[in-house]
Order: sequence, then structure tokens, then C-alpha cells
Amino acid sequence: MDSKSHTHRTERTLELTVLSAEDLRVDRNLNTENIYVVVRAESIHSYATGTAGSNSNSHNNFSWNEKLLVDMPVHARSITLEVKCKTSRGSGSKDIGVARVAVSDFLGGSVPDDCLQFLSYRLRNWEGKRNGVVNFSVRLRTRERVAATPEMVVGSCGFQISRVSVTGGVVTGVPLLWNNYASRNV
Repeated sequence: MDSKSHTHRTERTLELTVLSAEDLRVDRNLNTENIYVVVRAESIHSYATGTAGSNSNSHNNFSWNEKLLVDMPVHARSITLEVKCKTSRGSGSKDIGVARVAVSDFLGGSVPDDCLQFLSYRLRNWEGKRNGVVNFSVRLRTRERVAATPEMVVGSCGFQISRVSVTGGVVTGVPLLWNNYASRNV
């Protein structure tokens, strides 16, 4: 067995986009321009966003909108998102909050694994006290996306999607089950 096939069986790749964090209480001695997020998937590997400053309208809200490709072992039961702040000395970081997310919350349920899901989780500091919310999107990354016909495609999440030009337009989605139900009961 070659190393590629062995790796494929022991890991899955998550496409996880860290969107934002809200209502963070940050020690006033820390520079809020140095807030970042570390993602772990029960592995020694970790994945980090770049630093983000607070939004202009609030010093407690931060945004990244940064996509990470996270290798997750198949035995993993949770992923962890840690919000941290680089210290002014540059030699370390201070923990702001942590959220542990069960893999079963976004994989293996009624929604297909490769469907993009948006989630928000409460952050807790290391004393267990609430410290804001982290917002992110996640889906299982698949090797190949099936080519679609130019007029109408059925997405993996159960919606019919009209194709639009890249220059603009509106995309409408209609749940397949609703569409079938409506046509039978008209």
C-alpha cells in the first residue's frame, strides 16, 4: 500500500472558513490588532488565521473571513477553535476563548457532508466563563465536483440552482422536496 492511499483512509479534509468573533472581552493591556484563531482537529497539527483588528463600529467584534483546509483524522470526534491574542512582547500569546465543536454537529447528519454549513459557537475562557461567540462555515472537501449542465443543476444540498453570469444576477434555490410536493398537490 502506498503512502497516498494510506493517508486518504486516515484523514478527511475540512474546508473551514473562520468568519468572525463577536462580544469578545479582551484584557485592556493587550493590543486588539493581534487577535487570531487557531483550529485543531484532534491532531498535533494546527491551522491559524492571520491577525484581525476590531471592526470599526465595535472594539469587541473581529472579522477574518479566512479559509483554512484542515486535515482531520477519521477518528476525530471534535474540532477546537481557539481565539488568541499575540502579546506585545511578540514571544507568546494570550488565550481569549475556546470552542469545542462535535464533528457530529456538521458531519453524518441529515445534511450532506459536502454541503456548506454556517455555525456559531459560544467561546469560553480557561476559567469556563463566557467570552463571546465565534462564527465559521464548514464542509467536507470532496476530491471532485461533478460538471453540471449549463441551464440547471441540482446541488448536493438538495436545491435546484439556476446558472447566472459572473457579472451579476440573482440565484434562486428551491428545495427539491418542496418542488415535488407542490407539483403533486396543485
